[in-house]
Amino acid sequence: MIFDLSINQIEELQSERLRAMLAMCARGHPFYRRRWSEAGIDVASIRDLADLERLPLTTKQELMADPEAFRLRLPELPLYERALWEVLYTTGSTADPTPVYNTTHDYHAYLFQSRRVAEISGIRETDVIANLFPLTQAPMGAFLRSTTNAYAAGAAICAALPGAAHGAFGVHRPLEYAVHMVQVHRATVLWGVPSFVRRVLLRAIDEKADFTSVRMCAITGEASTPAFREELRRCLRALNAAGTGVFDRYGSTELGAFAQCREESDWHNPAPEIQYHEIVDPQTGRRLRDGERGMLAVTHLDRRGTVLVRFAMGDIAAIARSPCPACGRTGDRIVGPIVRGSDLVKVKGMLVNPSALLGALGGVQGVEEFQVVIRRENDADPYSMDEMVVRVACAPGLRAVIEQQITEKSVAAVQVRPRIEHVEAKEIYDPGRETKATRFVDRRSVTRT
Repeated sequence: MIFDLSINQIEELQSERLRAMLAMCARGHPFYRRRWSEAGIDVASIRDLADLERLPLTTKQELMADPEAFRLRLPELPLYERALWEVLYTTGSTADPTPVYNTTHDYHAYLFQSRRVAEISGIRETDVIANLFPLTQAPMGAFLRSTTNAYAAGAAICAALPGAAHGAFGVHRPLEYAVHMVQVHRATVLWGVPSFVRRVLLRAIDEKADFTSVRMCAITGEASTPAFREELRRCLRALNAAGTGVFDRYGSTELGAFAQCREESDWHNPAPEIQYHEIVDPQTGRRLRDGERGMLAVTHLDRRGTVLVRFAMGDIAAIARSPCPACGRTGDRIVGPIVRGSDLVKVKGMLVNPSALLGALGGVQGVEEFQVVIRRENDADPYSMDEMVVRVACAPGLRAVIEQQITEKSVAAVQVRPRIEHVEAKEIYDPGRETKATRFVDRRSVTRT
């Protein structure tokens, strides 16, 4: 088992895989052939992980601008390494999502990775997974890969098919069906976007549904906080669920998932054989030492479809490579808190970390939905004062106490006093129209420094 090897042995294997992957890219990867040629880089001189630092970072903007250029094109490869198995799409800053191409080889690699994720996180072959991800217009990784994760673990799976209705066939189903499905199939794992999983739990509480079979929530697709995860546990306790576990997955469509061996811990790289992680200075690409916080960059070591080398995820974190204190596994682990590199914004002259603010507000009891909006006090005047508004949905009888709590927590977290608006929950997040809730919105038309 690879996790029984020393970190030096693992990195020797990774270096061997790296040399083979770079040689393939040098022969048949349009983007990197051009990039490395323009930079005057002899990729054959990259012999190990230490040398990898000499290659430039790849940004998400570059992938989104020309996703076809990131497809490996080597006609001499065997069929299973060339055959296109699936195309997944990942969201970005553009209107259209970005395709990520997976060959049969890549699909098998994801099964391999998912089996490890199941082993680390405690997904069992006896589980019944309720897929609560939305059925979207483009095939998104989270929805499709829920089945792959079930296959890899040997578990059963059913799908609620929520999401914004589109097309002529009327296959989407309402929130109530998700509650019904969990009961009918005696689901043990709720798998979905945190906001929607919570919505399902709250509706189950209202309906006094039988969720006693549920033992775990597996959440991914949007950031969550310790306070939010405790809210999920509170809901599970209220439903007399079999367990109150919350498996917080971290990952992406391009790279797959990283797994926690226990709640609120670091995220293991489940398959060091197929990807290598660095923490880098995003400006220079210089690799930082273990324990230092910087931008996460990932390199594929064994892919055939969309291939990425030193791909900057945009997330700020740290890496540990010592044996895990919880489970003893070797290999690398992503150490939080994970913060989006572009998240910091200035409001009323204060530099605000939205993650810290959302984490504080996520723990306010009695709130059904909330959203933070940054805007001008006068939209017609681009130089008017900034205003931070917290839109909140809650029972009318709780408004006064919740206003006080939100104000206190906002000031404590970011030193900015908000204005509070009470709205209907569906004005913030409507599962029938949106794939996930948007918790922080900056509506200022002009950015000032």
